[in-house]
Amino acid sequence: MTLRPALRDAALRWVADDPDPVTREELQRVLASAMAGADGAVDELADRMSGMLRFGTAGLRGPVRAGPAGMNVAVVRRATAGLASWLARAGTRGAVVVGRDARHGSAAFAGAAAEVLAGAGFTVRVLPAPLPTPVLAFAVRHLGAVAGVQITASHNPPADNGYKVYLADGAQLAPPSDAEIEAAIAAAPAAVSIPTSATATEVDVTEAYLERVAGLPRGPARSLRVALTPMHGVGGATAVHALHRAGFTDVHVVSAQAAPDPEFPTVAFPNPEEPGATDALLALAADVGADLAIALDPDADRCALAVPRPGGGWRMLSGDETGVLLGDHLLRAGGYSDPLVATTVVSSSMLRSVAAAYGVRYAETLTGFKWIVRGGPGLVYGYEEALGYCVDPDAVRDKDGIAAAVLACDLAAALAAAGRSLPDRLDELAVAHGVHLTEGLSLRMDPQARDAAAARLRAAPPQGWASELPAPDVLVLRRAGERLVVRPSGTEPKLKAYLEVVEPVPDAAGLPAARGAAEARLDALRTEVTSLLAG
Repeated sequence: MTLRPALRDAALRWVADDPDPVTREELQRVLASAMAGADGAVDELADRMSGMLRFGTAGLRGPVRAGPAGMNVAVVRRATAGLASWLARAGTRGAVVVGRDARHGSAAFAGAAAEVLAGAGFTVRVLPAPLPTPVLAFAVRHLGAVAGVQITASHNPPADNGYKVYLADGAQLAPPSDAEIEAAIAAAPAAVSIPTSATATEVDVTEAYLERVAGLPRGPARSLRVALTPMHGVGGATAVHALHRAGFTDVHVVSAQAAPDPEFPTVAFPNPEEPGATDALLALAADVGADLAIALDPDADRCALAVPRPGGGWRMLSGDETGVLLGDHLLRAGGYSDPLVATTVVSSSMLRSVAAAYGVRYAETLTGFKWIVRGGPGLVYGYEEALGYCVDPDAVRDKDGIAAAVLACDLAAALAAAGRSLPDRLDELAVAHGVHLTEGLSLRMDPQARDAAAARLRAAPPQGWASELPAPDVLVLRRAGERLVVRPSGTEPKLKAYLEVVEPVPDAAGLPAARGAAEARLDALRTEVTSLLAG
């Protein structure tokens, strides 16, 4: 591939405008290799210069590297200048809180964000160390800030980092704010020309956060042995402190994954949902005879649970199973005035039935916590099937893996004290509300074919299904006891489908047969949907 003059000139301009000597030199080396005709160098340069990282769901996310299509100080400066401009135009002045995880570049990016915000005239409060994302979300509301910025890439691969924005209500961005901020970023000056100031001050809200989380348990039982992994992320110490303060002191942490490490050396992919990611946790749980195993993702906003099997071994609970267990636990404890619970169109519909049984309001939203926490007034609980649980919306209006872990221990200890277990409670819920089985499918296809397939289904839904369009790119199909949600991935060349079947259960004795029938129906639906999407 030949180096075009326009690409060369764009790279030279970016180098001249980059305030960071490290990434300036990095891009210069790539440019020099491209000019010398080195194999693959022009393609690499074109990829790095392919455009600014998109300000998508809640903010930015991408590989740590030089150039506009990477996470680096120059990109963070321009993103923060856009955010500051948008806040100022809205007449919003006050404090902005900045936090970070322990990934590559996080300290430098948090410092760059703080300096730009201070240079724009905002009072900037910086969290004192790498801390979980829920602590930053808590800090926004606790300190009465007008916004918060967390430098994190959550459970992305080690090479990535990100920039996540919270507004004054403590929730993630939602349209049209995200598009307006992206436009303000595009209009921002060159990074080297953006005013900065070193006037940020440090503030630590960890104690207040721990006190809040420690007050979540609903019952007195505390006898529970817990195995825990923060998966090389920043949630380990905070989670252990929260559990201890809540009275759960028999906690065993996977030692090889306890300290933050941006390389994530013991996992192929630092996401509790990925195969093999929880192997070390389950081995520890077996070794210590744990009652409950808990995996946090690297920024501790997600939480996965595992329970021992009666005959030996361990079983990971699905996000829907944990979501319904926690929702039922909170509603059973009561104490709310006209509460609302919420989940998404791709999560299990069992929460709807649980809410009806308690006589409380229920909302079904689009995917993402920016929608869940805006599901309506009086929200007391929300979850999504991708291991995200908001168990204390008044304090943290986002998913919080640490708070969810404390509440899960509360439920598990209460059940254990009565001689029961989390699987026992799941059986009871299935008898009361039916067996609900869910599954996600992803079909990889090029973006044009993906979008064409999605458009075809929206224009002509298959016969026998009732169709809804809760958003322009989301199709929900329903028929008796079955649901199908289809949407194109916003970040990958994939078409995604979410399946659910619901099988009534006549009584406890009929539960095994109902489970078998539900599994057979899900198998049949999977085959039907795979053929339908390949169309």
